[in-house]
Parts: sequence; C-alpha cells; structure tokens
Amino acid sequence: MLRSVLATLLVLAAAPALAQPRPDPDWPCAQRKVSTLGPGAVWTGPDPTQALAEWGNDTDAALLAQKIASRRLPLEEVDGLLDAFVAKLDKAEKETRLTRVFAGVFEVLNGERDKVVAGIGRYARGQRVMAERIRDEAGKISEVKTSPDVPDTKELAELETRFNWDKRIFQERSQSLTYVCEVPTLLEQRLGAIAKKIQARL
Repeated sequence: MLRSVLATLLVLAAAPALAQPRPDPDWPCAQRKVSTLGPGAVWTGPDPTQALAEWGNDTDAALLAQKIASRRLPLEEVDGLLDAFVAKLDKAEKETRLTRVFAGVFEVLNGERDKVVAGIGRYARGQRVMAERIRDEAGKISEVKTSPDVPDTKELAELETRFNWDKRIFQERSQSLTYVCEVPTLLEQRLGAIAKKIQARL
C-alpha cells in the first residue's frame, strides 16, 4: 500500500497543473499567459480609440457586435449579418460604423477572455492547496503504516478514504484543465476571425 501511495504522489507531481515551474505560479496552462489583449493584436483598420469609447451609443452597431461576438453564433453566419449591416450604410459612414462594430466585438470578447484568465488563476490556486493537502494525507498514511506500534485500523481507514477522495477530485480537475486552458485561445481566434471579416468590408 505504501508503494501505491508513493506512486500516486509521483503521478500527482506530474499532473498538468503542477508540471513545471512557470513565471506565474497561478498560471498552470501550457499556453503562454497574455493577461489582456490590445486592439492592435487583431486589428489593422482605422484607429479604434474613439470607437471603443462610443460604440455602445450606436444602437445598431452595438447590437450587431454583441450578436456576432457570441460563441453560440457560428462564424460562417457572421458574414451575412455584416453584409446586411453594410447594405444599410452610406459610403461616408461605413468606415466609422464598422469600426464601432469591431470595437464592440473586441470589448465583449476581450472582457470574456479577461474573466476566463482570472478564473484559471483561481482554479490553479485551489489545485495547489489541494495538492498540498494530498501530500500531507499521504505522509500521515505512511507514518501510521511504518509506526512500530500496532496501526489504528479505524484511523488508517479514515485517512485512506479522505486521501482517495481528494486524489479523485484533484485528478478530475486536472483533466478538465486542458479544456479550460484552451478557452482564452479560442476567444482570441474568434476575435481575430471577426476582425478580418469586418476589415474586408471597410
């Protein structure tokens, strides 16, 4: 049983959340952490500074931005919505209003991304605390088993039950971490794809 406990600790030590020391101890993902994005990361159109301040005041642009930013909407449906929006615009206002649409999409998706990045940090801190607790529990099990005194079977059973439960939760969370870590990248990719579609209509 002691060998099994030690083997489990080796597995836990190799888990993704604790794999290697990283510059930010609260960032467990293989992907490089980028705390926040700037518009220039995906946008090469007109300066969006003013649009970022006023897009919410343009009702049609804001509604479109929120709709196409939603991950529930397939990317292939974005083109038709943009074309319908452009068809109603005068040539003189097209650049300004499309830039507002981009500004809205950027703020919606970047805001969502910021929340996910912060959540990953909280997730990692929780995993680190749980890993420490599991190591403590494994150490107590080892102490009971190697004690020269006759082991207290009830105490040992309780320790092993708690250890196995915590280990299971930790491993399940570590497995889900792979998907969670992909979310910021998926949001960046959607933002970049939509930005290209808008720029193509300027």
